Amino acid sequence: MTQFVVVSGNPRPGSRTSTLAAAVGKALAGLENPRFIEVGELGPGLLTPGDEATAAAVTALKEADVLVVATPTYKGSYTGVLKVLLDQLPAQALAGKRAVPVVTAGVAPQAAAASLLLRQLLTELGADVAEGLPVVEADLPDSAAIAEKYAASFSSSTGS
Repeated sequence: MTQFVVVSGNPRPGSRTSTLAAAVGKALAGLENPRFIEVGELGPGLLTPGDEATAAAVTALKEADVLVVATPTYKGSYTGVLKVLLDQLPAQALAGKRAVPVVTAGVAPQAAAASLLLRQLLTELGADVAEGLPVVEADLPDSAAIAEKYAASFSSSTGS
């Protein structure tokens, strides 16, 4: 059974980026329920050695087969809280895993640029990175439809 993990790197739990991330994860996982990590809920534990919730999130990332990693664009890139979480992974921790970068932003060029930066980070960690999903904020009310369309193209590009 393929293990799907969805990570929302928005500092605000329950954000529109989180909603999109959950929709993409659910669309890709089909009948399986993906594990969902709201990085914003980890709070100061992200910086506290031995924090149980953060350790559980890191373990989930290591055990996943497919990761959906979502972030809003902050200062032209992914969020700092997402980077802090991913920095806790050792080198090549995502080797053999498929990663899907999902980025939201105010305008398309900003989303595309941040998507490339997230792609570089996931590649550095060893992931096989799928085509990213940059989404502008005006389209976020259509998250379910966007997710379904992406999942259909993802399945056809992977042969699953």
